[in-house]
Amino acid sequence: MKFKLPFNKQQQQPVQEAPKENLVRVAHATDHFIQSIKNATNNPADLIIKSLPPNVTLIYIDNLIDDQTLNNDIIANLQSKPHDTPEAIEMALSIAEVSQSSLLRETVELMVNGHVVIHIGGFPQTILANIASSRESRALSAPENESQVIGTQVGFNESLSTNISLIRRYIVSPNLCNEKVKIGTRTSTSVSLLYMRGIANDQMVQTMRQRIKDLYIDELIDSAVLAEMIDDNSLSVFPQMLLTERPDRFCDGILDGKIGVLVDGSSMAIVSPQGFTEFFQSQEDQNLRWQIATFLRLLRLAAFFLSVYLTPFYVAALTFHYEVIPQAFLVPLSESRALVPFPPIFEALLLEFIIELLREAGARLPTKIGQTIGIVGGIVIGTAAVQAGITSNILLIIIALSALASFTSPSYMMGNVIRLIRFPIIILAGFWGFYGIMLAFCFILIHLLRQSSLGAPYMSPFYPPRLKEMRDSIIRMPVPLTSKRPALTRPKDEHKFVPEPVKPDKS
Repeated sequence: MKFKLPFNKQQQQPVQEAPKENLVRVAHATDHFIQSIKNATNNPADLIIKSLPPNVTLIYIDNLIDDQTLNNDIIANLQSKPHDTPEAIEMALSIAEVSQSSLLRETVELMVNGHVVIHIGGFPQTILANIASSRESRALSAPENESQVIGTQVGFNESLSTNISLIRRYIVSPNLCNEKVKIGTRTSTSVSLLYMRGIANDQMVQTMRQRIKDLYIDELIDSAVLAEMIDDNSLSVFPQMLLTERPDRFCDGILDGKIGVLVDGSSMAIVSPQGFTEFFQSQEDQNLRWQIATFLRLLRLAAFFLSVYLTPFYVAALTFHYEVIPQAFLVPLSESRALVPFPPIFEALLLEFIIELLREAGARLPTKIGQTIGIVGGIVIGTAAVQAGITSNILLIIIALSALASFTSPSYMMGNVIRLIRFPIIILAGFWGFYGIMLAFCFILIHLLRQSSLGAPYMSPFYPPRLKEMRDSIIRMPVPLTSKRPALTRPKDEHKFVPEPVKPDKS
């Protein structure tokens, strides 16, 4: 397995100090307990401490708890009838989630997650009541990066509980497993591992679970960072795990035996294992007729090769291989390049760089200004460059087609890969012509054949070859012919449905 920790866990993790911190116990005396809480939390301004008779202390973080529940279900019950033992207080509280703890670290961790801490002077433990307030989150809206015409129009948001509830609406089954872990020694980010018991491969589940638990990092903010850290080969430019904001695509992968990961605070979900050709498949393909979906898949793959190799082919042909250009195009091509003072490689790299500048500027600027900059900037710069003789109009058309073709990939991560690998191929084509293009093609192919996604071959079903699987990768087969789950996931239950229903006996 190629997975490695981002840094040496044994060297970075304090071996002696961490266990001592974990074993610090709650103080008996109220004054010592309050001071220990202040020291552990660095005495923040939103730390609220309240004293109730006869010797009860309430400590919580403001804005993290529900004030109405605190006043009605905790303070009112404690004031109506004094309680002098932790067990009596625990029985008196009408809170669904109440626990006791004798460790200071556990008490502080639960307090910063929305628990109110109740301490009775003279007792070496605390009562912890979960009255966390509902977190502010963005309302559910249509996915912005994976839009589709036919199908559901709702996407994930930044709330982990909301995202899980969306998944539960699609998969109403007790076999949907949800394992939650905390990642980040300073952020303590909640991460949920989801899979279908009875379908998902146990070895893949254990591999994903172990990779997540072995991470020892300070912070985890977004799921894209987690995906890069648990990739089989994080040094590869090609993504090995799918990032999606569509709950229907996420659930479709889960039901195929894949494993999903959700990160609290991120609107993108991780799905693995993922094959190379699946990055060119859209969830809308399942909602269209199979002939139309097949045409769109072939169009996306053709756009991939067009975007990557069209400009290098132009550079190689004009630099080394004039014989491949039809005679009908030689005259207009020579007239187009008559006033251009630069070699084809420099001309192509300059235009590609300008296109990337316009694309990045349009993405970073506000929506209305970005659209204007993209359209007006492309027209003005392109026209001015041709009139000034900096570039030819034929190359401008080729660059525009290549840029347009790179947007056809349903995966934003794969679209970025297409944009990047075009530049080294253009350079190789400018130095070695078609030999350079073939060298780049062979290098990319060998690199893809060596990759894996959660231990599964990245180029499946083409390598290793599986003829029956190939028909539902590039071609979207009719639904009655897709009764088996993909072999990429090595599912326990291979069949989604019975391919040929049993006909009733008419005799």
